[in-house]
Amino acid sequence: MMTELFHRVARPAILAASRWEGLRRTSERLPVTRDVVHRFVPGETVADVMNSVEQLRYSERLVSIDYLGEDVTDVDTATATVTAYLELLDALGSHAEPASQVRPLEVSLKLSALGQALPRDGEKIALENAHTICERAKDVGAWVTVDAEDYTTTDSTLGIVRELRKEYVWLGTVLQAYLKRTHADCEEFAAAGARIRLCKGAYDEPASVAYRDMDDVTDSYLRCLRVLMAGSGYPMVASHDPVIIESVPGMARENNRGVEEFEYQMLYGIRDAEQRRLADAGNGVRVYVPFGNEWYGYFVRRLAERPANLTFFVRALAERRR
Repeated sequence: MMTELFHRVARPAILAASRWEGLRRTSERLPVTRDVVHRFVPGETVADVMNSVEQLRYSERLVSIDYLGEDVTDVDTATATVTAYLELLDALGSHAEPASQVRPLEVSLKLSALGQALPRDGEKIALENAHTICERAKDVGAWVTVDAEDYTTTDSTLGIVRELRKEYVWLGTVLQAYLKRTHADCEEFAAAGARIRLCKGAYDEPASVAYRDMDDVTDSYLRCLRVLMAGSGYPMVASHDPVIIESVPGMARENNRGVEEFEYQMLYGIRDAEQRRLADAGNGVRVYVPFGNEWYGYFVRRLAERPANLTFFVRALAERRR
């Protein structure tokens, strides 16, 4: 009951807070908030994130690194984002590992951070910037996955992904199970042999395009995952939900998939013990590690996803004020 109430009442309010500019500025100035944020965002620099990468790789986990930022409004900021990713990839290249079918190092990127929403030639600019990042990733032996954003960007994002995959067939993308269109998108990309990160979805979307009830979202996720498992691509099960995690081995057996033919994905700082349990059992487990100073929107979406995250945040604030 409490979880249902959280998703119906608290979650929309928290997500609305992610759009309040004044609250963002205030939160970013508070040292106590920044201290708590480090549970989910390990730092602001490449050096910070590389320390986390080394620790995760030592525990046999895979990594996907996101340089935080989205919805850029000028070309210079988009260019600066590309520069940051190139610096990150160079750092990853210095930690290169023997080539394997599954690349342990990956970067995740949002096309809106690369200029997608710019009023003039936004899609073209984002495509060119993403191409530059993919080329460097190819050189250093890393993967790239294109993140999903709010539903209004989906057609544009998948169009850019289709274009990039003509040259970089290993490019992955994210599909969000709460969108009603996603089952069909899964069928398309599974047939094309694509790497697909399937997540539930973290934006407050209208009922006209998205499932709003959490049970409906979970049902949609499982239907979409069955499509991906039956296809010729590489499913990436991005979820912390025990119901979903427990369903994966059975689906893999039904489709004769070995542990090297799919992977679990979880967020940095969430269910670490479960990440380790899955990795210790021989599964591929990739941890999504964000870094940078544009952490506010990401952090608020993490609070909105699970009551436990919000409880942790409130408790940590109370302890630091004593």
